Amino acid sequence: MTHPIPMARVAGRGEKRIAGGHPWVYRSDVVDVQAEAGDIVTVVGSRERRLGQALFSDRSQITLRMLTRGDEQATEAVIGERVARAAAYRTSLAIDATAYRLVHGEADLLPSLVVDRYGDWLVLQALSQGMDRLVPLVVQTLVDVMRPTGILARNDPRVRALEGLPQEVRLLYGDVPADIEVREGPVSYLVDPWKGQKTGLFLDQRENREAAARYARGRLLDCFSYNGGFGLYLAGKCASVECLDVSEEAVSRTTANAERNGIDHLAARAVNVFDELRSLERDGARYDTIVLDPPAFAKNKASVPQALSGYKEINLRAMRLLPPGGVLVTCSCSYNVDEVTFLDVVREAASDSRISMAVVERRTQGRDHPALLGAPETSYLKCLILRRLE
Repeated sequence: MTHPIPMARVAGRGEKRIAGGHPWVYRSDVVDVQAEAGDIVTVVGSRERRLGQALFSDRSQITLRMLTRGDEQATEAVIGERVARAAAYRTSLAIDATAYRLVHGEADLLPSLVVDRYGDWLVLQALSQGMDRLVPLVVQTLVDVMRPTGILARNDPRVRALEGLPQEVRLLYGDVPADIEVREGPVSYLVDPWKGQKTGLFLDQRENREAAARYARGRLLDCFSYNGGFGLYLAGKCASVECLDVSEEAVSRTTANAERNGIDHLAARAVNVFDELRSLERDGARYDTIVLDPPAFAKNKASVPQALSGYKEINLRAMRLLPPGGVLVTCSCSYNVDEVTFLDVVREAASDSRISMAVVERRTQGRDHPALLGAPETSYLKCLILRRLE
């Protein structure tokens, strides 16, 4: 049965979150709902005060994802305009790349929607019941605004299962090939939009690679390299490049990308990075530049202690491989580990290794991945550029 006026009533804590600018209201803060899964609901608080409209999920712990506030209606026109505005903003950035994020969910007021551009093709993810229902509208807007050759849905993340949605990869518009050539600055890559990580590439480190290039030199060690993003970008500044990743497939792609770009001083190896860092330390190896860009160690709050131990371990080992004047680029994409905590872990690693390190730059995700001020979770990427002093 369809409710004539979908509605959700929130408790005081939920009302306070909305007032503070956070777009999520959790199940424990929802008092009553009269709606079907995926509906756009009118959210009310105390004394029936209208708080806005939201996407409703009957499965997720995030029950409401706010679309509008106050009396504004979340109409198809409003949602379409937000998609168009997000795309126009990325165009205004004049990004020196043909692959970048076009829509970044909450920070574009389109919660649970991701759209990435790979040349003439777009790849999207709809990660909630409500946004999944809006996909036809999103696709039509993208076709009108971007004129892509094809649009692919990479709706295979595990979070879709938590929403009671199918995990699937399917074509939404036009044609999308198995491999797409894209460019990031001077480096070109082959991207697999159908099977690659995320939507094909990790796109949030582009500006951090640009920053790292200002300091990189000598022998470079790129750890957790995936398809070689940092290694390939910094190769022009370094005499030799070693890329380490546990995945044989990732190593093969790194090698192929190096050949594609005419980089003949890069070697990629499939190893356990933790074990390899210990081995390199035992062997007395030295690198002038080291990059640590691991996957998210802390998938949830329960895994934070173990994640902090992992971050400390790799940073301590890396610092010991640097000579005086050496540069360490160290990153965390775990949003459950905030910047202050990450800084503390890196400081402890330096202290335990008895090495003096200076912070040269503190960075975050690229401008095409903006963070919503009221939602700390959207500011997830931490990147420190450090220099060994002695």
